[in-house]
Amino acid sequence: MYNVLEKLRRGEALNAKDKAIHEQGLVSVLKSLHDELDAAVLDAYGWSDLAPQLAAHADAALKAAAEETLLVRLVALNAERAAEEAKGYIRWLRPDYQQPTAQPRQADMVLDDGGQDTLPGETSSALAVQRLPWPATLPAQVAAVARLLAASPLPLSEGELAARFTGKGAWKKRLPQIVDTLEALGRVRRQGARVAGVGEVSGAL
Repeated sequence: MYNVLEKLRRGEALNAKDKAIHEQGLVSVLKSLHDELDAAVLDAYGWSDLAPQLAAHADAALKAAAEETLLVRLVALNAERAAEEAKGYIRWLRPDYQQPTAQPRQADMVLDDGGQDTLPGETSSALAVQRLPWPATLPAQVAAVARLLAASPLPLSEGELAARFTGKGAWKKRLPQIVDTLEALGRVRRQGARVAGVGEVSGAL
C-alpha cells in the first residue's frame, strides 16, 4: 500500500497490480489522511508557510528547499528546548504522567490565541528553577545530589548542579567529591563535563 502511495505522491503511473492495491486498500483515502496529518503537524509548530512547497505536486527544487528549511528549524528548536531544559525550564504537557517522581516545573505554554497558560494555582515565579537547601550531614548531601540528578531531564554541569542548591559556607567545594562517590556507586554517569543521574534514589546512601 505504501509503495503505491509513494508512486501517487511522485505522480508515477500505476500498473495493473498497483491499481488493484490502490482500489482494495483505499490508498487515495490513506494519502488524504497523511496529507491532513502533515498539515496539522506543520500548523502545530507554526510552520504552515512551508505547506505549499512541501506538497506532493510542488516543484522539486522548491520542495527540496522547503525540506532544508524545515530541518534547519527543527535543529534550532531542538537546541532551544535543550538549553531551556538544562536550566530547569520544562514544557510539560502532562506533568503527572511525564514526571511523576519529581515536582514538575511547568513552563508557560503558548495557546492558539497567543496567550499563556500555566498549571492551576501557579504563578510566573513558580516557573523558575527551585533551589533546595543544602543538607547539613554528608549522607543527606549525597542523597540530595543523587535525587536531583535522577530527576533532571538533562545532564548537569557541576556549576548548574551547585545552582540548584542554596546554603552558606564552602559546601560547593564538596560537590566534585560527592559526584565522584555517586559515580563509583553507579548512581550517576559522566557525559563530558556534565553528569547524569541513573535511576531513582529514595533515601540516604
